[in-house]
Amino acid sequence: MKTNRAVRTPGGLSVRLDVRALTVVVLLLLAALTAGVVLIGTGDFPISAADVLRTLAGEGDAGQEFIVTELRLPRVLVGLLVGASLGLGGALFQSISRNPLGSPDVLGLGQGATAGALTVIVLFGGTANQVALGALAGGLVTGTAIYLLAWKRGVHGYRLVLVGIGVSAIVTAVNGYLLTKSDIVDAARAVVWMTGSLDGRDWDQVWPLLALSAVLLPLVLANSRALGMMEMGDDVSYALGVRVERVRLLLMLSAVLLTASATAAAGPVSFVALTAPQLARRLTRSPGPNLAASLCMGAALLVTADWVSQRAFGAEQLPVGVVTGVLGGVYLLWLLVTERRAGRI
Repeated sequence: MKTNRAVRTPGGLSVRLDVRALTVVVLLLLAALTAGVVLIGTGDFPISAADVLRTLAGEGDAGQEFIVTELRLPRVLVGLLVGASLGLGGALFQSISRNPLGSPDVLGLGQGATAGALTVIVLFGGTANQVALGALAGGLVTGTAIYLLAWKRGVHGYRLVLVGIGVSAIVTAVNGYLLTKSDIVDAARAVVWMTGSLDGRDWDQVWPLLALSAVLLPLVLANSRALGMMEMGDDVSYALGVRVERVRLLLMLSAVLLTASATAAAGPVSFVALTAPQLARRLTRSPGPNLAASLCMGAALLVTADWVSQRAFGAEQLPVGVVTGVLGGVYLLWLLVTERRAGRI
């Protein structure tokens, strides 16, 4: 079935439209928003989806207004923004490295952000906002180190992944050392943060994520065509007029910021950045980075996982990082087996 159509704009430009990919993006966006509405209605005081929508429209009673807008809506918005940031960041890294294993989870960015947060918790006893800033700084420092260590007349696929794995191992050891040096209260606080959770998230986490997304999303999408060309190789990209290293550095910085800010807001939520781009690509069956589909898939995955963490185990609610870790670990094993059978690893 033909899924590509040429659309002519009023200015005379011809634009190729991938109907299947566009349909997948719309459906994933609807799924993420639907899961968000269901999640808002989930809790000790259940609210129907219709009442949630009425309350969001300003027509609910005072009790529903407080529960929805003050308690549950910020958590869901953080979940959507964190999932979207991780999905988009993972798609950027996998496209830049041209490797399905080139995600922030494997490259060690999550561990780097964790090291920054642990440093603030263990050494300085920082507040929640200071911990978030520490996580953001840790992610940026780790991303910079990976880029510099992987540089050799440019940054290329497997070298980036191998350097990232090495940095991840080092930073993981540092995290273990920091935990052994902390007292029992700080250690417990650090372990809770390291699990990855949306519990207690409020508007203070929403606004920074929203502002950063508003800046980075247009920047990334504006360079999506160049990123698609770069997947064909640097030589081809240079021949087509792409300033490869400039675009690569810009998009890697954007991916690091997206991943670090998501980790700062919700802790190191595992494997969303790894699985979302791969699932999106399989649904769209389209070559290229599939940035919009990965973004929507990440948002849908995280809010759905959060709903599962609240409902699947009765009164024993799990942090969302536990659910994504289990599901993502299974997916990673499947991916490794598939890549080995294909002779790519």
